[in-house]
Amino acid sequence: MTRVLILCTHNSARSQMGEGLLRRAAQRLELPLEVHSAGTEATLVKDGAKQVMAELGVDLSRHTSKTLHDLPDPQDFDYVITVCDSANDACPVYPGHTERLHYPFRDPSGGSLELWREVRDQMDRQFTAFAGALAAGQAVPPSSDQTPGTRAD
Repeated sequence: MTRVLILCTHNSARSQMGEGLLRRAAQRLELPLEVHSAGTEATLVKDGAKQVMAELGVDLSRHTSKTLHDLPDPQDFDYVITVCDSANDACPVYPGHTERLHYPFRDPSGGSLELWREVRDQMDRQFTAFAGALAAGQAVPPSSDQTPGTRAD
């Protein structure tokens, strides 16, 4: 089974949404993925993330913010995807078999519900493309260029 980690700074918004979106995409494609999210620090999962994901039928209400130390076998991932620049900068070194990707997204924290939805929808497209490539046996989308406002989560 392919293991994927989505990493951000606080594991409170973008990485939590990414985890939910990637799981949903994998389920739709019947793609066997083990998906985790974590932060370089742990805080709380933000209400905005829970609300906009619930609109898509993805329940984050039982998700908790966690660090790499809270994950099973934290050094054994096939893909590590950072979703903010701070996490990309602080991401630990992984063994040779791990592919590191950087898909930066704006931080919706403190923004309007529309901003939360906009970021969610951008993430949905990115993680759907990622899962689709894996399911088709194709190369996954490459790392993206920096997007303004992607420093922290």
